[in-house]
Amino acid sequence: MSGNVSMIHNEMQHGHKPPMNMKGNDHHSMMIADFKKRFCVVAILTVPNMLLSAMIQRFIGISWTFTGSSYILFLLSSIVFIYGGWPFLTGLVDEIKAKNPGMMSLIGFAITVAYSYSAAVVFGLQGMDFFWELDTLILIMLLGHWIEMRSVMGASKDLELLVGLMPDEAHLVMPDMVHDVKTEMLKVNDVILVKPGEKIAADGIILDGDSYLNESMLTGESVPVQKTKGDKVIAGSINGSGSFKVNVTHPAKDSYLAQVIKLVDDAQQSKSETQLLADRAARWLTIVALVIGIATFLYWFLTGQSLAFAMERMVTVIVICCPHALGLAVPLVVARSTALSAKHGLLIKNRSAFENARKITTIVFDKTGTLTMGKFEVSKVKSLNKDISENEIIRLASALEQKSEHPIATGILQKSKDLKISIPQATNFNAITGQGVEATIAGKNILVVSPGYLKDKNIIVPGGYTANDTETVVFVLVNRELAGYIALSDELRPESTEAIKTLRQAGIKSILLTGDNSKVAASVSKTLGMDSYIAEVLPHQKLEKIKELQNKGEFVAMTGDGVNDAPALAQADIGIAVGSGSDIAAETAGIILVNSNPKDIVSLILFGQATYRKMIQNLIWATGYNVIALPLAAGVLYKEGILLSPAVGAVLMTVSTVVVSINAGLLQIKNK
Repeated sequence: MSGNVSMIHNEMQHGHKPPMNMKGNDHHSMMIADFKKRFCVVAILTVPNMLLSAMIQRFIGISWTFTGSSYILFLLSSIVFIYGGWPFLTGLVDEIKAKNPGMMSLIGFAITVAYSYSAAVVFGLQGMDFFWELDTLILIMLLGHWIEMRSVMGASKDLELLVGLMPDEAHLVMPDMVHDVKTEMLKVNDVILVKPGEKIAADGIILDGDSYLNESMLTGESVPVQKTKGDKVIAGSINGSGSFKVNVTHPAKDSYLAQVIKLVDDAQQSKSETQLLADRAARWLTIVALVIGIATFLYWFLTGQSLAFAMERMVTVIVICCPHALGLAVPLVVARSTALSAKHGLLIKNRSAFENARKITTIVFDKTGTLTMGKFEVSKVKSLNKDISENEIIRLASALEQKSEHPIATGILQKSKDLKISIPQATNFNAITGQGVEATIAGKNILVVSPGYLKDKNIIVPGGYTANDTETVVFVLVNRELAGYIALSDELRPESTEAIKTLRQAGIKSILLTGDNSKVAASVSKTLGMDSYIAEVLPHQKLEKIKELQNKGEFVAMTGDGVNDAPALAQADIGIAVGSGSDIAAETAGIILVNSNPKDIVSLILFGQATYRKMIQNLIWATGYNVIALPLAAGVLYKEGILLSPAVGAVLMTVSTVVVSINAGLLQIKNK
């Protein structure tokens, strides 16, 4: 057990934590219980040790000295030193072996010096022991570590709640009856029954029934969401009063919730520049503590003070300099911010990207599905060939778009469904990057393309085409001849205006970057009050536009939800994949927003700023208190009667750790 205690504290010092699963929680709980037990034993032994101490006896004006009392004091203190100090002693050995001295080295060195000197006094060395200081020092150190470990557990409590969202069992629908099975046994295409008030056991699609689901712990959306036949559901969501059947699309280990938990755990264990800075500072503080401690000892001893006095000053200096708080300053904030973010639908893949959100000067927005609802509806169909009807235009376009999940495709397919048009089979399907799709239908080459394609191919629309500023137009070509066009409109999100306004107030520029036509881009940009827009761009051009902004000195964040956004997301200083976007977009982004709400982007930036402030506050406190406490521990005000004992030094160090822990716990997301 003691070796594990040492290991866990080394992990905490350097910002590493065991994976936050149930086994990891048990590991932490065992460590906490072990420190609590050691603390209780040391507390009991410290009472007689203090009563047997000559210094304490003089202080309270009594004398309990008897033959052999010093040996009893030595025996009891030895138990305290070995049993209570064991985690620190093994930690000292581990850090020396790793050639990475730190917190445990300082504590182990301090208590070893105090014990060795006091033991020497008992066996004949001239001087006064300070066993009582040793005992109280170990007692307070154990208490500090106990509190510290509980703080680490508390910081990851939100992640534990995410783990707890996955139910243990599911109702598997079989031909004969419904069987209760373990959640991890579910496979793709299994059908499960979800009863009222239950948690959904797997990602899937509703086959039958409807209900309202509470997805707040997964997406941050507090309002229950209505789900009906054909809708996707997420494992861990809480069902309302309805009952429905779900076709499983992912096994438990691949579910959205499982991916979120892994993502959060990975992010908590990753190190940003701020954490690396804290680690370097902690290592330097360790070296400084040892150097100043030894220098303090030499100064007082060589200027005539007793060996006991010089030893006590050295021990106090070393204890006060322990980088306890410094080692936890950033990891505690990381643990809380990452878990809080996941609860609010902000998934952090890259810690540095999240912390760098404070540097953003320009946000580049993709339009569809981010600033707009992403739900296109056909507003106009126009045939440009007398032999091809408007319904035929829809029929041909639907055949090509039925394999696409793009919002425009969804709008065209919905129109086909409304008109009850039978969709033909398309073969030789081919995507024209950033410009459209083509395929073969009944031996004819059919294309559905953007205005940019017509422009590149110098195809002129006879008599032009009419579309208002909010409509997106796609053209249908049959055997390379223009057959007609379809206009679709996409409604702006009600939150978009407020989000852009908040960014402007924060001094952050907003730019619309879209493959859509200039009229639509200009209208959206003007309506929302954005700084500028860039329209009719291809995927590789999006990347170039991001580079141009960066070359102008802008710190650029890019938001997008599609495959065509992936290169730009990768190029941006911070890539933000929004909505349920493509896997490629999510892979190249440093941050993923579960919802497509632009207000979440504002919340992300503000939360990134708040998180960074908490880190800096903790770092300032963790190092700043040493500026005052260290000179007092060294004895600079000794002639004025001000002197810190090792126990007081330990209390100050523990208080600094508690302050850092409380400050990290105050971190909150403020939704705008």
